[in-house]
Order: sequence, then structure tokens, then C-alpha cells
Amino acid sequence: MSVFAGLIGQNHIIDQLTSAVSAAKSRTGSQAMTHSWLFVGPPGSGRSNAAVAFAAALVCKDDGCGSCVDCTTVISATHVDVERFNPSGLSIKAEEVRELIARSSWSPSVGGWRIVIIEDADRLTETAANALLKTIEEPESHTVWLLCAPTLSDVPVTIRSRCRHVQLRTPSTESVQDFLLNNTKVDKKTAEFAARISQGHIGRARFMATNSEAQSRRKEILSLAISLRDVDSCFKAAQRILDIAEEQAEGDNAERNAQELKQLQDAYQGTGRGMISGGAKAVKDLEKEQKSSATRAVRDNIDAALLDIATFYRDVLVMQSKGSEILNIDLQQEILNHSGTTSSKRTLEQIDAVLIARTNLGRNAAPLATLEALFCALK
Repeated sequence: MSVFAGLIGQNHIIDQLTSAVSAAKSRTGSQAMTHSWLFVGPPGSGRSNAAVAFAAALVCKDDGCGSCVDCTTVISATHVDVERFNPSGLSIKAEEVRELIARSSWSPSVGGWRIVIIEDADRLTETAANALLKTIEEPESHTVWLLCAPTLSDVPVTIRSRCRHVQLRTPSTESVQDFLLNNTKVDKKTAEFAARISQGHIGRARFMATNSEAQSRRKEILSLAISLRDVDSCFKAAQRILDIAEEQAEGDNAERNAQELKQLQDAYQGTGRGMISGGAKAVKDLEKEQKSSATRAVRDNIDAALLDIATFYRDVLVMQSKGSEILNIDLQQEILNHSGTTSSKRTLEQIDAVLIARTNLGRNAAPLATLEALFCALK
């Protein structure tokens, strides 16, 4: 199966990418291929998957067959000539970009290309973007840069003006549902439910469909938003959502953090004072990086919770407008009841409050204070 088969609802870009692969292999000088690409699309549309599939097709002898060693190692992030950089912190720093640039100049080991994929390129700091600019302008002849970001405006104009743009779309509910039915063991009802509430976010749809804990967390988050009555309930709800986000981040990262620490200790031949020279500093740097990663994970989890809350008010507005296409089909009665207790004008104000909170969170506002202010505005 082709590596491009996993791009759900993105048929419009597959021709563009396959043409580029053909041009790269033929070496005819066709304008279909270039050395710098920018994949943009809403969260969950699969922009990183598209970049990985493109990289696999470039290094595969059969243009992305999906089954050879080159394809499977690119997809599993172990190919020697394809580097995937997924920032663990809140931003991508200049020193990290300089390290990528240094490695990108190495000659390919097994294929014709050295490929660097930067996920979340919107997290580039100004100095990091400036460090990357010259390389994007004048890359090595054997190097391809693949950047990923939500929108073009999230990337500095100096960077995006020097890249070929690939615009992904939000997959339809039907295509996400078909994907779940074909790639997981869930039943049709669960697939439909997960496809609806994910709003085209494929990764979230799969996670929600196959993870009962995620389903329980979602129900608790929505019940907290529905139960707001006074300032005390708002503050308690804010603290609980922060606790849920932190618990989820700790659960998701604990095993990986322990494995990283063990690998580092093995490399420095011991623990504590038994480590060889430089070990203590390496452990301290790792702990700092893991703390930054945990902070980002907590913020991402809170943002996902706010999206769930926004869908509730979206459904209330649909009911108030005499519509029927709601997303949270498991909360139909609650949505109907809530729609009769408020006006559509007030519902729009509540949706705006959630969106403002998401924006503030993205600007590094304090999570608890942001949630407290939001819930006081929603009650």
C-alpha cells in the first residue's frame, strides 16, 4: 500500500507530491520538485503525516511503496537519512536549529536525499527562524527541508516565502469514520461518535475511539462546564481541569521519561556520583527538557479540554437555531435543556470566551488563572 494512502481526505495534494517525487527521481530539472516545503493545515489534518509520507516516497526506490525497508524506517522515525524534529518544549530554540543545520549537511548514507522534517515549525523563535533562513534560501543540493505548521501566517514571512506550500484540508466526518472502521477494531457506532466529536482531527478520533479513559475524561470535563453555578464552582472546576491535564501529561510521559533517564545513565555508566565526567550535567539538562515537555503537554491537554467545551456551546447554538446536526450526540438531552435556559446571543458570548482563553493559553498565560477567568465568564 502506498505511503500516501494514509492521507485521509487529502487527495488534492497527493498528485502534487507524487509529481515532485517523479521529478526528483528523474533529475530533469522540473519545477515540480524543490528543496524547501511547508505543509500547513488545521490540527489533526495530517500535515506531519503528509511530510513523512513525502520523505518516504523520496527515499524509496519504488516511489513510496509503503512496505520496503526505506518506507518502514522513515515511518518509524529510524531512517538514517531522514530526521524528524518534534519539539518537546514550548518553542524551538536557535541552538536546536543550528544542530539540525549541521546534520543536514551530511551526505546521504543510503539514498539520494538527506531530509529534515520540522514538526510544529510555528514554534520557531525569531532567532531560530533567522538561523534557518539562509539554509532554506541556499540548501545543500542533496538536502530537503519539510516544515509543518497550522497556517502560513504562523511561520515568519521570510521562511514561508522561500518554501513550496502544501495546503491540507480538514477531513470530513465520513472519511474519518471510514478510517476508524478500516484501521481499528471499533464498531460503527463508536466510529461515528469519535468522528463527530473529533471534528476532523484523525489522531484525536482514533484516541477517543480506542481509549475508554479518554472518553471518561471528556465526560467529566463537559459535566464540569455544564455544572457552573457560582464563583466557588468555577474555581473548583478550573482546578479540576488543571489536575486532569497534569495527570494525563504525567501518565503519558512517565514511561518515556524513565526510559530516557535509564538510557542516559547507561551511557554515563552509573548513577549519582558513580557517573563518569559530564553525567551530572547531562542528567540536569535532561530533567530540564522533560520539565519543559511536561509543561507543553499540560497546556496541550487543557487546550483539548477547551475544544470539547466549545463543541458543547456550539451544539447549544445549533439547538437554539432549530438545527439538529450536533456533535456531542451522547449529550443530546443536556444540550437541549441548556439551550432553553439562555439566549443565542449569550451562547455566542460563551463561545467567544472559550476562544479567547485558548488564545491566552497559547500566549503562555497562567493555566489556572486562565481557566478561572473563563469559567467565571461562562457561568
